[in-house]
Amino acid sequence: MTDQAETPKCQECGATSDQKVLLACVSNNQGSWVCVHCLPMLIHGAH
Repeated sequence: MTDQAETPKCQECGATSDQKVLLACVSNNQGSWVCVHCLPMLIHGAH
């Protein structure tokens, strides 16, 4: 995921865990975070 000293933020909207629930994800061996608001867009694509 991210460095321990760095505050986790959604890769799409930049929300922190104080603002929204974040889920850890891995793509191309790179760890990142996505919030529950942006997750459907990643699953289904932008409409």
